[in-house]
Amino acid sequence: MVGCGILASTAIQCKEAPQRPNIIYIMCDDLGYADVGCYGQQYISTPNLDRMAAEGMRFTQAYAGSPVSAPSRASFMTGQHTGHTKVRGNKEYRIGSIFYGNNEDPIQTGQEPYDPEHIILPEIMKDNGYTTGMFGKWAGGYEGSISTPDKRGIDEYYGFMCQFQAHLYYPNFLNAYSRAAGDTEVRREILHNNINYGMFGEDYKNRKDYSAQLIHEKAMAWIDNQTGEKPFFGIFTYTLPHAELAQPEDSIFDMYKNAFTSEKVYLGEAASRYNPTDCGHRQFAAMVTRLDTYVGEVLDKLKEKGFDKNTLVIFTSDNGPHTEGGADPDYFNTEKLLRGTKRSTTEGGIRVPFIAWWPGKVEAGVVSDHQLAFYDLMATFCDVAGIENYIERYKNPKLENDYFDGLSFAPTLLGEGEQEKHDFLYWEFHETNMMALRMADWKLVVQNGQCSLYDLATDLHEDKDIASQHPEVVKEMKQILLREHTESSIFQVTLPSAD
Repeated sequence: MVGCGILASTAIQCKEAPQRPNIIYIMCDDLGYADVGCYGQQYISTPNLDRMAAEGMRFTQAYAGSPVSAPSRASFMTGQHTGHTKVRGNKEYRIGSIFYGNNEDPIQTGQEPYDPEHIILPEIMKDNGYTTGMFGKWAGGYEGSISTPDKRGIDEYYGFMCQFQAHLYYPNFLNAYSRAAGDTEVRREILHNNINYGMFGEDYKNRKDYSAQLIHEKAMAWIDNQTGEKPFFGIFTYTLPHAELAQPEDSIFDMYKNAFTSEKVYLGEAASRYNPTDCGHRQFAAMVTRLDTYVGEVLDKLKEKGFDKNTLVIFTSDNGPHTEGGADPDYFNTEKLLRGTKRSTTEGGIRVPFIAWWPGKVEAGVVSDHQLAFYDLMATFCDVAGIENYIERYKNPKLENDYFDGLSFAPTLLGEGEQEKHDFLYWEFHETNMMALRMADWKLVVQNGQCSLYDLATDLHEDKDIASQHPEVVKEMKQILLREHTESSIFQVTLPSAD
C-alpha cells in the first residue's frame, strides 16, 4: 500500500509553526464556469459564493484536472495531469447484487482505484499531523478495493464511494468510515427512510433522506468537533448540482417558483438513475442556490469557531456543466461564454469557477488570471502547510517514473514571493477521444488525432481554428503532448502524428 511503504520509510519533518493553517477544499459537481453570480450568472442567486469572492480571490483561468468526475478528482488527489495519473476516466465496477427492500444495488461498487504505489494528498496531510475528513463523492476506488478512504489517509468519511450511486439524491445507502469510532473499513449506512420506496417514478418522491443534506450535516459536525489543537484538512466533494434534478421542496426550491419564462421537461432515464422532472430549470437553479447556502454555512461555522483567520478555503467544480438528467446549460448562458460542456477538452468542459478565501491572508476582492490546474493543489497545500520538499520526500523509489506535475500557487494566494508559471497545461479524455494543451494563450485541441489551434487571447470561444497559419506552434505543442502522454491499457486516446 502507498502509505505504508512510502510513509514508513520517510521521516517527514514539517515546519512546526504553533498554529499551522487549516485547509478546506470544496469541490462541487458539474457546476459551470458561468453558473455563479460573480462569474456572470444572472438567473441564479449565489450570494455566499459572491461574498466569498468579494472577501477573497477569484481566479479566471483555473482548470479542472479533466472534463469528467473521476479523473478530475484523481488529478487533485495525485498531483498528476491525466497523461500521467492512473485514473483517466469514469470506469465503473458493479459487483454482485443485494436488495434493499425491493431495490437492487451492487454488493460492491465504485470506480478505478488510485495507484496504491503513488501517494495521494490526504496521506501527505495526515502524515504531517493533520486531522483529515472527507464528505461527498470519493470515486477513487470501489468498495473493498486497494484504494478506499480508510486506506488512503482519511480519518473520517461520509458520502458516495461510487459516482454512479450518486446519481440518486435519495439513495438506498451512503458509505461511512470513522477511525475515531473504531471502524476498520468503509461500511454502508442504510437509509431506512428511502428503501421502502422505488428508485424511479412517482414512488421515488416518497423518499425522505436527501443525500446532499446528510453529507453537508456530517461535514458541518466534523468542523464543529475540531478543537484547534491539531490542524485539519477537509475535502468536501458535494454532489450538487449534478444530475439527477431532485431536492426537497422547501424554501430554497420555492425561491424559483414561476421564475423562468420557459421550463425544461425531462422524462427520466431509469438505467442512469435520473428521475423525471417537469421543471428542470427551477430544479437546477435551486440546486445551485442550495450549494451556495451550504458554502455560506461552512464559512459561518469557521467564523463561529474562531477558525476563519487560520483556514484556507478553496471552492471549485470538478468539470464544466453537464447536459444529463434534464440539465440545460444553454438556458443559463454557460455555453455562450465558453465552448463545450462536460466531457470536452474545449474551455467549457475544463475551465471552472475557483475562489480562495482566507481572511487576513488572501487579499480581499482580488481577481487573478494566473493559470492553474487541479494538479497544482497538492503543491499549493503542502506549501501553505509548511511541508517542504514533498516530491523528494514522497516520491516512490520503487517506481521508474513517479510523476508530480503541480506548481504551488501559494505566492499568488498570499502575495509573497515569485510565482512560478506552467510552461503548459495538459488534458486527455478517452471517452470523447480528445486531448488538449494550453501554452500561454495558445490552446491546442486534439480530437481523433486531428489538431485545432486557438488563440484564447482573441478567441476565448475557440471558434477560429488557426492551425494552418501557425504550423510551428502546432508542431511544438504536439511534441509536448507526445512527450507527456504515458500509455494506459484502460484509457486510450488517439495521439496526433509526430510531424
